[in-house]
Amino acid sequence: MIRHAAAVAVVVLLSPVWLSAQSTKFTVTTTSANIHKGPSTGSVVIGHAPRGTVLDVTRELGSWVKVSWPGVEGEAGYVHVSWGSMTPAATPNSTRPAGATSTRADVGARPSAAPVTPAERPREVALAPLHPVFVTPASHSLGLGGVMGSSPLAFGASARAWRRDRIGVQVDMSRYAMTGSTTPARLTSFQVEPSVLYSLPDRVTDYLWVRPYVGSGATLRRHSFGSGTAATGESVSGYGFGLQAFGGGELTFAGAPQFALSADLGYHWFKTPIAGFDLGGLGLTVSGHWYVK
Repeated sequence: MIRHAAAVAVVVLLSPVWLSAQSTKFTVTTTSANIHKGPSTGSVVIGHAPRGTVLDVTRELGSWVKVSWPGVEGEAGYVHVSWGSMTPAATPNSTRPAGATSTRADVGARPSAAPVTPAERPREVALAPLHPVFVTPASHSLGLGGVMGSSPLAFGASARAWRRDRIGVQVDMSRYAMTGSTTPARLTSFQVEPSVLYSLPDRVTDYLWVRPYVGSGATLRRHSFGSGTAATGESVSGYGFGLQAFGGGELTFAGAPQFALSADLGYHWFKTPIAGFDLGGLGLTVSGHWYVK
């Protein structure tokens, strides 16, 4: 009997909190607010909400809120908090003051021209984000970081920039050393790989931002040999030019919005002037970029 009474008391105490959390509203205060597919201005805009639109908030994500948006995949969209205000609206419809804006039926409609008294205006409250708080990036424009290649094993620096979220450019600079398959000569090389990227439709969730892409570019190498070249009569150092094509994806976690981890699978066309060294073929590249803007 005591356990039953305790359970009922817990339910009664928690019910008001649950209702308040589930009935939070977002009122658009700007001329028009963009509804994004994900919590980032870099994601696709799936709709617009004019001033006065009241939206159901299903989740708070720091500087973004997830709202109900019927007619799209997932029946939800994301709005930046600077485009409106949060209001508690736990009052049932039957007791809602006259002139209050309906939530679903009036989405996209402008508020009534009838004057609203101060008592009927929704009370603005300070945002109280749920924990944990995820702050998403405004956009990824310029990133600096490192790169590691598998064929051959190389380490270096990388820079990546995106323009209008679809077209990007990338420059990788790396150095590696390897031993030939038919000669004891050791080859060291410094390479620069400029390339152009094209972003495919991305996928943004509350926790991840996945941006797939394809790319192609050139490979410029300066190579030198430590030993074994005199017997073959080949030069000690030289330059080479090749091509590359690849596809991969960029992954960003909501908990670290400035950092992006990428993995590419590509093919290099590069003719080595020294026998026993194969610098072309299929290879995997992993890179990380910290976006400074």
